[in-house]
Amino acid sequence: MPLLPDPAQPHPLFDTASTRQLEYAALQRHPTPSLMQRAGQASAQLARAIAPHAQRAWVLCGPGNNGGDGLAAAAQLAAAGLAVHVSWLGQPERASADTLAALHQARACDSICWDMQPPALQTDDVVLDALLGIGLSGERPCDDTIAQLLQALYRSPAHCLHIDVPSGLDADSGNYLPGYAPTQVRRHSSQHTLSLLTLHPGLYTTHGRDAAGCIWLDDLGLARMALPLPTPTAWLSGPAPTRLRAHASHKGSFGDVLVIGGQGLQAGAAMQGAAILAAIAALHHGAGRVFLHLLDGGHIMHLPQQPEIMLRGQVAALNQLESSSVVCGCGGGSSIVALLPKVLEHSARLVLDADALNAIAADTMLRQRLQLRQRQGLPSVLTPHPLEAARLLHCSTQEVQAHRLQAAQTLADTFQCTVLLKGSGSIIASPGQTPHINPTGNARLACAGTGDVLAGMLAACWQPDIDSHHAACHSAWWHGHLADRWPAQQPLTAGALARQEIH
Repeated sequence: MPLLPDPAQPHPLFDTASTRQLEYAALQRHPTPSLMQRAGQASAQLARAIAPHAQRAWVLCGPGNNGGDGLAAAAQLAAAGLAVHVSWLGQPERASADTLAALHQARACDSICWDMQPPALQTDDVVLDALLGIGLSGERPCDDTIAQLLQALYRSPAHCLHIDVPSGLDADSGNYLPGYAPTQVRRHSSQHTLSLLTLHPGLYTTHGRDAAGCIWLDDLGLARMALPLPTPTAWLSGPAPTRLRAHASHKGSFGDVLVIGGQGLQAGAAMQGAAILAAIAALHHGAGRVFLHLLDGGHIMHLPQQPEIMLRGQVAALNQLESSSVVCGCGGGSSIVALLPKVLEHSARLVLDADALNAIAADTMLRQRLQLRQRQGLPSVLTPHPLEAARLLHCSTQEVQAHRLQAAQTLADTFQCTVLLKGSGSIIASPGQTPHINPTGNARLACAGTGDVLAGMLAACWQPDIDSHHAACHSAWWHGHLADRWPAQQPLTAGALARQEIH
């Protein structure tokens, strides 16, 4: 039976080329039953599990081996007593030997209806998408027949199971290829994807999570074959192990966080809330002491809502750079530019966010200072959203989103630091390391201030004995996990998120 990947464990992700390599190696073992029969059985089992009251099933089968998986599943579902409707786009003379075997098996089932027209399905029924799988490339246009089938699939109210990946989705990038994206909101009772052999990075980033729904894995017996695995393309992050605090400890045992940001009214627009949110998040997520320097000579003497946060003037703040995890840029506006050279030169551990990133993108000298930090043994983490990443890379946001893994890795290599590229399926990349994709979080995080909260959480997590890559992975995981378990009836705001402690 297919399994749900445990979200509390890291999982390797493999791109299309690596998966094809593993598939070829497995086929050389001549497994019995064949990989296609195993895929069909797993798909049928999962379809019956997600739609236990289904009386009808519609199986969309493409001309390739993914369609063969669908044909094998159709035979299994017909044998289980469902009324099965198959739309097959293949031609027997062009089909692989395994697909031909699955076709003959399905055609032997008298109860299967073969028709290219979509059947009428109810919400309890199930539709299986085995049109294209992972073999689709950008060179193959979406023809009219496939487009019509896909739109009928999107309109169907039945439970939906995509076999391998949702048709038209690039398994490596998570982007829809031209012509394949839904043109309307999907109506499925529930949406699932069964990833075969391996998990794919595209299922977890960009449009992948919306397209895939609930993601399942069946390795088709790969683990029992004990085949050598290629290097993963990426890893799906898991949470950090719980760190117990010794009884004989004090506030200095858990590190200082210094937040620099919050442009004041002297610059024409007050943005102090962003820096305050980062400071509150650091306080509630493990920092021993939290200090806050508001730019433009902020006149706040203390924070009534959080009196534990200690405010510092510019001189005192700069004196603490060498002993703190520093968050710089949240709500900093143009006022952050004057302090950035010293922040870059002296911060022991530096999280750069928002306006600090925009300043570095626009200033060659600041870019060089950032690159110099790694040579001096001073680690840094950049936390851009796609537009900020595009500014740093001197490209468009669309180019960043088209290749999120590549964009994050390019930034990490260029600036010799860890990069946490935010978005659906945040990417964590560092020089010389396999990137991670964060699996937690949801659309409720799409509100002002949650990125500032993440920066504060990261700084609190980033103790001297934790490297920057793992600190970024762990904070992103917990940030999303808090949103995933947020009460449905309670609004998620950045202020409430900042105060939500990890248990």
